[in-house]
Amino acid sequence: MENITIDGHHLTIDEVKRVARDHVRVVLSEKAKIQIQKAEEMVKRYVDEQRVSYGITTGFGKFSDTLISKEDTSLLQRNLIMSHACGVGEAFSEEVVRAMMLLRLNSLAQGHSGLRLSTFLTLMEMLNKDVYPLVYEKGSLGASGDLCPLAHMSLVLIGEGEAFVDGMKVSGKEAMEKAGILPVELTAKEGLALINGTQAMCAVGCLCVYDALSLSKLSDVAISLTMEALKGIKDAFDLRLHEVRPHHGQISTAKNVLALLSDSPNITRQGEQRVQDSYTLRCTPQVHGAVKDALRHVKEKLEIEINSVTDNPILFVDEDDAISGGNFHGESVAMAFDYLGIALSELGNISERRLEKMVNPALNHGLPAFLCEKGGLNSGFMIVQYSAAALVSENKVLSHPASVDSIPSSANQEDHVSMGTIAARKAKTILTHVQEILAMEIMAACQAIDLRNYETLGKGTQVAYRCVREYVNKIEEDQIMYVHIHKIEKLIQDETLLNCVEKIIDLEEI
Repeated sequence: MENITIDGHHLTIDEVKRVARDHVRVVLSEKAKIQIQKAEEMVKRYVDEQRVSYGITTGFGKFSDTLISKEDTSLLQRNLIMSHACGVGEAFSEEVVRAMMLLRLNSLAQGHSGLRLSTFLTLMEMLNKDVYPLVYEKGSLGASGDLCPLAHMSLVLIGEGEAFVDGMKVSGKEAMEKAGILPVELTAKEGLALINGTQAMCAVGCLCVYDALSLSKLSDVAISLTMEALKGIKDAFDLRLHEVRPHHGQISTAKNVLALLSDSPNITRQGEQRVQDSYTLRCTPQVHGAVKDALRHVKEKLEIEINSVTDNPILFVDEDDAISGGNFHGESVAMAFDYLGIALSELGNISERRLEKMVNPALNHGLPAFLCEKGGLNSGFMIVQYSAAALVSENKVLSHPASVDSIPSSANQEDHVSMGTIAARKAKTILTHVQEILAMEIMAACQAIDLRNYETLGKGTQVAYRCVREYVNKIEEDQIMYVHIHKIEKLIQDETLLNCVEKIIDLEEI
């Protein structure tokens, strides 16, 4: 399998996914090696000269005015890692921790942090040998970066903490022994270099954005199936309509739906059966399009962040300067993650309304109530819509932005924080809910299509329908519904359904 070379400047979200989920190996560019070594030499010189420099020869946070002797610099860095590992809650998944390790390495690769090359290579070896630390989800304020989760990541590097190897949780020391990796004894600046940054929030965010990009296309598949089920009016997707309000995402959505529905005999024109559809069908390009535009913005912000130096202080070797600033502050991506959560919530909102339209006999243009032919004895899809409504409601609560909150810490030295990791985790939860909501809409649409007794569908909807029917059959009488919902959800999450469709139609993303 081809390696991914990191240099601190060119990492993409797709590459983060490949390392995190597909276990692609990582190598360091030769130019980055030189830069890291130059910064390493600069730190050593500062210590030898006993130059006053934050985090190199001083304590941290409120203790920034406390000078540390040359003899105690290693102990200072070790103490930093151990004392900052205060995480609680559930553990991050393997893929998030792998993404976190990769992102920290990529930031360090620019050579502005002062980490030794040997320490860098040890962390990279852990990643490549599938040693991933136990990192708890909760405990980060998002400034000074993700101190708490990154401290848990770094514990294993020094032979402490806990880690997973071959699916087994073991001590950090045992994990390193099993992998044949020697733990590191940290020197000046290294502890701070490892934990000062936004890599936990960005790890969650990268994987969430990757999945959201897929989901934005899948949502166009869902509306297209629903259009078939409800004999939707095609005119609202006419490209002339969208070109006079030329938002990129809106046009992309209209193109996708038209492509998916091409050659369908079931789609109507305005005035044939009714003059216009309700907003949940007619305004889909405007809503899905706004989500796509939001995703484009979040992706741009995130790909800047994952190729940035978020340490403190930041070393400028050529100028022999170490500047203490605030690049660790997560505000720029915290706000983006809140935006991501809001956008995804809207994707779920409109999907649930389309589901309601299909199951409601007052709205579904002639389909049986709750999509069951023997209503009364059977409840059909009645509670499927309940479940979707519950998820939509929870998403509304989760969409309250985390980034507008702050709380002072470190004796008011760190008196404004981003809550970016909370924003990223909320967005991930919302994403999962929307995957589930869309699974319910797609399941209902396929049921409605069967009830219509259509002989054929559109070019893309036919493929999507057949893919679903390979796993879930028409519901003739009441069954245990969650089993079917979960099957379709998996088809969404592992991109099976989208890949089937894209073998026929290349859908526009953002």
